[in-house]
Amino acid sequence: MSKIEKSIDVNVPVREAYNQWTQFETFPQFMDGVESVTQQGDTRLHWVAQIAGRRQEWDAEITEQTPDQRIAWTSTTGDRNAGAVDFHRVDDTHTRVTLTMDIEPSGAVEKVGTALGIPAGRVEGDLERFKQFIETRGSATGGWRGEIAQDDVSGDRQPASSGSRAGRAG
Repeated sequence: MSKIEKSIDVNVPVREAYNQWTQFETFPQFMDGVESVTQQGDTRLHWVAQIAGRRQEWDAEITEQTPDQRIAWTSTTGDRNAGAVDFHRVDDTHTRVTLTMDIEPSGAVEKVGTALGIPAGRVEGDLERFKQFIETRGSATGGWRGEIAQDDVSGDRQPASSGSRAGRAG
């Protein structure tokens, strides 16, 4: 496994940064190579992306989610990967977003790319584009305020500003 950890400060309150990150289906708008992310329930995601010039698909499960603090996941199919995104309040209008990932590349091209630091550069670029995306908008496209602890899911679903994950791309 290879570990990547990158952080960026965004000029929005922690609630806005967190809410936007819960809108997984918007990831293709700021994540390089991501073609689609499909929400399949509160804890399951299906990803389609171009990695090392190859189209790949995998499923992931959200293993932990605490509003305004953390979202963690692990892959359940495809190449092994897991990680977390943490949100730290800097002040009322600034948030530090820290993304930590463990990836296990398959195939010679992906392993060489990982050794050269290509995934780390991609994560850094994705965070820069996230910063631009959320700062330009000024508010999140939606937000899910539920909490996930291991196999437990709780939280109510409400309109975009309060609680809906699905259908809020834009």
